[in-house]
Amino acid sequence: MTINERFSRTIKYFQKVYPVAETELAYRSPFELLVAVILSAQCTDKRVNIITPPLLKRFPDAESMAKAEPEDIFEYIKSCTYPNNKAKYLSGMSRMLVSDFGGTVPSEPVLLQRLPGVGRKSANVVASVIFRKPVMAVDTHVFRVSHRIGLVKNAKTPLSVEIQLTRHIPVELIHESHHWLILHGRYTCTARNPNCSKCGLTDFCDYFKKYRSKQKLVEIDITRQKIVVIKS
Repeated sequence: MTINERFSRTIKYFQKVYPVAETELAYRSPFELLVAVILSAQCTDKRVNIITPPLLKRFPDAESMAKAEPEDIFEYIKSCTYPNNKAKYLSGMSRMLVSDFGGTVPSEPVLLQRLPGVGRKSANVVASVIFRKPVMAVDTHVFRVSHRIGLVKNAKTPLSVEIQLTRHIPVELIHESHHWLILHGRYTCTARNPNCSKCGLTDFCDYFKKYRSKQKLVEIDITRQKIVVIKS
């Protein structure tokens, strides 16, 4: 199978399984998404979605958050990972938005990366989700799933994964592909004990071929109280 065929089959499968693919972070404006993305570093979307409503009620825009001290922001985000650092990032990011961008979130990743707490991945998320830029944000799910399926080869860094993925994915599908890979990694191709029996990519998945194809994948049918062999 050629790499183009592998991408084509993967995309068709994702389009069928995840017809509506979008971020699971809750937001109502570019600023709210930027705040959520900064908070989401090494933190679950579920936790971030609990934190952001009271935080953004108190500081609804860059202008109001820019006036806050990190200590004030900390009180709203202390249940997330690394709250001290993130409070400083949110304060610095808001102040720079006001001073350098007139309080408006820029659309270009290179400009977004100037903001405190915004690295390449975070910048690509905002540029992709809000502005539909053809950029690929590579998080742990995207990194893991793209390697397992065999979409990337010898890609040891997030940047190398990003380059290989964007080289083969149609430009108009890049922003959506990011969400496909995340959803697949979050709910099917999990880090531990991936649910291969529920995946439609196993006939050409590198990970399945190497590690799982010789194992009996079984599903317990509780209602019938028997084991159904899915593949052996």
